[in-house]
Amino acid sequence: MKNYIIYILTCAFSITTIAQDINTEIAIEGETPFLLGKIDKDGLTSANYNSWFSKNYNDYNADKSTLKSIATQLNAYQITLFMGTWCGDSKKEVPRFYKILEACNFPENQLTVVAVSRKADMYKQSPKHEEAGLNIHRVPTFIFYKDGKEVNRIVEHPVESLEKDILNIITTNDYTSNYQIVAKVNGIIENNGLKGLKKASKTIIKSYKNELKSMYELNTYAHILFTTNRSNEALEVLKLNTKLFPKESKTYQNLGNKYYVLGNTRKARKQYKKALKLNPDNKDLAKRLKTLK
Repeated sequence: MKNYIIYILTCAFSITTIAQDINTEIAIEGETPFLLGKIDKDGLTSANYNSWFSKNYNDYNADKSTLKSIATQLNAYQITLFMGTWCGDSKKEVPRFYKILEACNFPENQLTVVAVSRKADMYKQSPKHEEAGLNIHRVPTFIFYKDGKEVNRIVEHPVESLEKDILNIITTNDYTSNYQIVAKVNGIIENNGLKGLKKASKTIIKSYKNELKSMYELNTYAHILFTTNRSNEALEVLKLNTKLFPKESKTYQNLGNKYYVLGNTRKARKQYKKALKLNPDNKDLAKRLKTLK
């Protein structure tokens, strides 16, 4: 079953008051449709999504020997998958994941799939907020549960391959997913709050500074915090990011942007000046700074 919801562009995007059925599609005039909320394979193989789903499903040659090892134990788990039908990584990995599960005869009722939004005011959220408290900052995220407790997760893309990552999780479970700094920071915030994060900052910098591939690892996480009304936590994470990437103009600009949105123009200016010093050719930033002055 699919619901088609048409929104006028001048209206604010919100579906919190809309009855949530499976495979709800958001169709905004002039924009690419996307699924939102709980979905299943019927939704993913419907008209607007089947071209990429079926191609990536059919083109994937799963490791048969690893599948045999997975199939004997996987049925003891429940899996919750968060994805975006607008997301390139989701389009690539989710069809492959379905192919693996079906090859293992994984029970359909033990899989929950939630499509999240791409809109700024609901970024990587669902209408019923199934993602709340689960630290969903990248999609797809595959969470494996056993006896009601999370065992491990695959974040955005596999470390080795989906089959081998799954096998590790359901056997030895010494698996380490991508974006470990986010898991670390989120754990500190959840357990020890902002004071705990401030106290641990030096240790985090020492442990992760040479391991991070991009400033966007923490930046995306901070954006999720900010859009879920956790602005103080978001600011602290962005401050940490400036220390991890002190020569990246964008880290200071992103921190300044959050101060700007919160109405703290003095602190916004301070960060914009630092960003502009590192990237003096940024005309848009120079213009904004001039306007604030």
